[in-house]
Amino acid sequence: MTVQDVRAFNRFYTNVIGALDYSRHLYAPFTLTESRVLYELAHAPRTDAADLRAQLSLDAGYLSRILNKFEEDGLVERSPSETDPRRRRVTLTGRGRETAALLAERADRSVGALLGGVGAADRTRLAEALRTVREILSDGRPPRPEDVVLREPRPGDLGWIVQRNAALYAAEYGFNADYEGLVARIVADFGEDHDPHLERVWIAELDGRPVGCVMCVRDEAPGSARLRLLLVEPEARGLGVGDRLVGAVVGFARGAGYRDVVLWTNDILTAARRLYLRHGFALAAEKPHRSFGKDLNGQDWRLDLHRARE
Repeated sequence: MTVQDVRAFNRFYTNVIGALDYSRHLYAPFTLTESRVLYELAHAPRTDAADLRAQLSLDAGYLSRILNKFEEDGLVERSPSETDPRRRRVTLTGRGRETAALLAERADRSVGALLGGVGAADRTRLAEALRTVREILSDGRPPRPEDVVLREPRPGDLGWIVQRNAALYAAEYGFNADYEGLVARIVADFGEDHDPHLERVWIAELDGRPVGCVMCVRDEAPGSARLRLLLVEPEARGLGVGDRLVGAVVGFARGAGYRDVVLWTNDILTAARRLYLRHGFALAAEKPHRSFGKDLNGQDWRLDLHRARE
């Protein structure tokens, strides 16, 4: 391969992207950089301004002007960081989340239209080629947190959630097939009947492969959302994936108007419990039980969204 080969491909791909973005309809009324800032905030709800600057390689003054504009337009809120008072935490408002979702929907439709003319076999080849490009040009470096993308599930992803939950919990905690049956019922209920305005699934993707998931569904108690099936693959642990997935549920539940978020877990899941504590969940009750072939201590956790906002 020569330099000219790479430049020729760049020209080709730039033309493809340009065709998708006719008259800047994808980003209007924002610039490409402003849209990217909104994207990062939507996928990492607990981001500091310094983190944004590093992730996007932006000049501090330029990013400050963008955030000032967003704040004036009611898209973001800024407050002192919980971990470092010298930093400023940036979060999307309800209006900001709606705007980011609209931009994401436009981009999905455009790329979907591009892929609409690509056959199933060629889609597989294309995915493999894109993954190969990323692997080669990454020069063997380890994955970074910014390499992980949170997205909505695609065909086959719900089945992946069942398979990976069953396999990981069997390998790491010795759970039997009863757990796989439970997960399958939860996923089937969501797939057959869910309200997209009140319920959602997130898939964490790294180099084109799913490496994590979480679900937000309506609880039996009116006004409560339930966090379910949080999972992070071993290869993606240490990249902040679990933190982002829990943050996505909390941000979505708050934007959807829920009063609180509840969840059930077992005390052997120590890493998950640390995440819940970090996001403000409190232990509400616990009870020993015999499930999945094991003697366990079940725990109910709750996050009061109104108190968390204060």
